[in-house]
Amino acid sequence: MKKPMKWLAAGVLCAAAAGAQAQVNQIKVWAAACANCHGTDGRAEPGAISLAGQNKDDLVQKLLDYKAGKRPATIMHQLAKGYTDEQLTQIAGYFAAQKK
Repeated sequence: MKKPMKWLAAGVLCAAAAGAQAQVNQIKVWAAACANCHGTDGRAEPGAISLAGQNKDDLVQKLLDYKAGKRPATIMHQLAKGYTDEQLTQIAGYFAAQKK
């Protein structure tokens, strides 16, 4: 009976790892939508705002402010409305983790 339990445990761990990787990939897809203005992985060209390496909490607050219409913007207020607060938090975490 011990061998089937080991295989079951191994299967559960593999499924959890695959689910975690899928979540990371989804966050990268969301972040890629920001590349047109903020550069690949948040490293913008001169004249644009870089997101890479910024403080996560600051980024989250800015994104939520855009979403709520509290922060003036040309397009960010519209883009932010397309994401849940949790998704915006994950996107902010992704950019905060990138090197400047």
